[in-house]
Amino acid sequence: MTTLVAAEAASTPVDGQPHVRLATPADDVFVEDLQAIAFGPGRFSRTAFRVRERFPIDPSLSLIAEVDGTPCGSVWMTPISVDGQKGYLLGPLATHPNFRKRGAGKLLAREVARLALARGDGHFVLLVGDQDYYCPLGWDITTPGNIQFPGPVDPTRVLLMADDKSLAKSLKGSIAAFDAGQ
Repeated sequence: MTTLVAAEAASTPVDGQPHVRLATPADDVFVEDLQAIAFGPGRFSRTAFRVRERFPIDPSLSLIAEVDGTPCGSVWMTPISVDGQKGYLLGPLATHPNFRKRGAGKLLAREVARLALARGDGHFVLLVGDQDYYCPLGWDITTPGNIQFPGPVDPTRVLLMADDKSLAKSLKGSIAAFDAGQ
């Protein structure tokens, strides 16, 4: 049983360590600037941005990482479906260069995936990213070419997290709107 004191201690930021909070409209400029630093001017042509042009992000799954009150990272989630199954596309995930290698990015990825899956309305969290970074956090490699994006992606970088571990190999189809899923 978790006591109130234990719950408060678990959510209390530790000096010098990243912690996560929900993004607010006041974070919009920080997130825009961070994405420009992390991904450059070509970010708007990336396939993940094309998905977000078609399907809006979920603001209740937009998180900010902070260290000692200073924003240092952000992550978004976009509700999607594939083959009638509802899920989420994670990204972009970015950490400011001054705060890299402190665990903020991994904390953001784990926490946003946990929050999304805990809702129970989506069955997976999909992303395009490095296997060495995300697989130790719980993502699995999908069957290359099974999931079609609205633009080019390296099929070896399409990763999926789900309670049903077989979904990474069996999910197949095009990315569609969340409300198109079951």
